[in-house]
Amino acid sequence: MQRILTLLGALAVLMGMVWIGQGSGTFPYPASSFMIDQSPWIAYGAGLALVGLVLIAIARRSGR
Repeated sequence: MQRILTLLGALAVLMGMVWIGQGSGTFPYPASSFMIDQSPWIAYGAGLALVGLVLIAIARRSGR
């Protein structure tokens, strides 16, 4: 269970960072993405990354 939570958390953090990059325009890939330069995606990405960090923290705590 610890590995699954850690993996899901890491994926959520990674996806959140991509959303932040696309929303801010610093990661404009793919060029046809509807998320590029759309500021709501910065907040959505930050929220998803935060959820991922919480999942990782829970996984580390349950491994003790």
